[in-house]
Amino acid sequence: MTEILYDEIPSLDLADFTSGDAEKKAAFVEKLGQAYNNIGFVAIKNHGLSQELQEKLYDIIRRFFALSDEVKVKYEKPEIGYQRGYTGKGKEHAKGRNTGDLKEFYHVGQELSSIPDADPIKSEYPANVWPQELPEFEEIALETYKTLEAAGKNMLKAIAIYLGLTEDYFEDKVAYGNSILRQIHYFPIENPDQVPADAVRAAEHGDINLITLLMGASADGLQVLRRDGKWIPITALPDQLVVNVGDMLERLTNKKLKSTIHRVVNPPRELMNSSRFSIPFFMHPRSEMDLTCLDSCVDEENPKQFKDATAGEFLDERLRELGLKK
Repeated sequence: MTEILYDEIPSLDLADFTSGDAEKKAAFVEKLGQAYNNIGFVAIKNHGLSQELQEKLYDIIRRFFALSDEVKVKYEKPEIGYQRGYTGKGKEHAKGRNTGDLKEFYHVGQELSSIPDADPIKSEYPANVWPQELPEFEEIALETYKTLEAAGKNMLKAIAIYLGLTEDYFEDKVAYGNSILRQIHYFPIENPDQVPADAVRAAEHGDINLITLLMGASADGLQVLRRDGKWIPITALPDQLVVNVGDMLERLTNKKLKSTIHRVVNPPRELMNSSRFSIPFFMHPRSEMDLTCLDSCVDEENPKQFKDATAGEFLDERLRELGLKK
C-alpha cells in the first residue's frame, strides 16, 4: 500500500459501517485500514456518546480533581498497580523515562456486577473504587464506559474485516475485557521553574491496548508522530472521538497496523498554570488473548517481529516499565 503523509488525521463516520449499507460499510473499512496502515489514528463521528454525557463526565471529574490531595489519596490503590481509583501526580512515566508525567488520573474498569459469575475472568479484576464525595460519579462513568466499549467493538469489527478475519473475530476476546476508562487531569503548574526541565504532560509513548477511544480534550496539546518524523497536532471536533491503534494490535498484526507514537506537550509558559482534562478509553482484551502475530501478517517481506505473548503477560510487562507495578 502506498504510504500517505497525512497533515491531519482522517475523519470517518461510524454510521457508514453500522447502517447496513454494504457499499458504505466496505468504503469505511478501506479508509480505516489505509489510515491505520499509515498514521494509526482516525477521528470518528456517530459513535453513540452524547455531548450531554461527555459534559456530565467532564463536570464530575473537574469536581473530583478539585478535591484536596488528602482526600484524593484515599482512593489510591498501589497494591493493584493503580488499575482502579486514583493515581497521584507524577506517579506514571513513559517507557524508557524516569521523569514522571505532569498529570494525575482516575481509573474505572469493568463493573464486577455486570460479569456473569460463571465467567472465570470475574476473579481477575479488582472492584471499582468510587469517591464518596461524588455519589453521581459511578453512574455517569459506567454509562460512558459501556457506550465507549460498544463503539470500540464496532471499530474492532471493521478492523477484523480489513484484516481478512471474520467480522466477530474480536468479540469473544474483548467480552468483559480488561478495558480502562481513564480520567486525566494535567494539573496547573504555578511555577514552571520548579518542575524538572524534561517534565511534560505526557511524554511520547504508544498505548498498550488494542485500540484507544479518546473524547475531545478540554485543551490543545495532543500530537502524533508521522512516519517522516514530523509531529502533527490532533484536534477532534466536539462530535468526534479519536481512535488509535495500540501496541497489542500492532503486535497481533506484525506492524501491519501502526501503533503510532504520540504525546501531550506543555502549553506555552504563560498558560502552564491552567488545567487540561482528557478522557481516553483503553480497550483491552481478556488476559488470555493470544497476541501471537497473525499468519496472514507474516511473510518473507515482513518476517515475524514479536515473540509470542498473551495480553495479560504483555500488560504486566508494560505496567512495570511505566512505574505502576513493582
